[in-house]
Amino acid sequence: MSESQSFFDKVYSIVRCIPFGRVTSYGAIAKALGSSRSARMVGYAMNASHGMQDIPAHRVVNRNGMLTGKFHFEGSQLMQQLLENEGIKVKNNQVIDFEKHFWDPSS
Repeated sequence: MSESQSFFDKVYSIVRCIPFGRVTSYGAIAKALGSSRSARMVGYAMNASHGMQDIPAHRVVNRNGMLTGKFHFEGSQLMQQLLENEGIKVKNNQVIDFEKHFWDPSS
């Protein structure tokens, strides 16, 4: 990635790579960008991505698999529905078998 690319653009480049049926975390994205303390900024980027059709923001959850970004989606259950459409089970706003579905952007 070029130096001129903004942090948000770098986040979006990684998020576009998250495979169908997998999730990653804000912290894993920050770590992959060499800014391990910037998980909150990744969250801000995800919040700013609404309306961008090519950004699968629903695949980004917190480090425990919780759907902490769900309130930024239209309708209270949209994030969960999008994940379930990809075969990811969610219960009580948490991804079931999080480790199984986790995708590490650093690898």
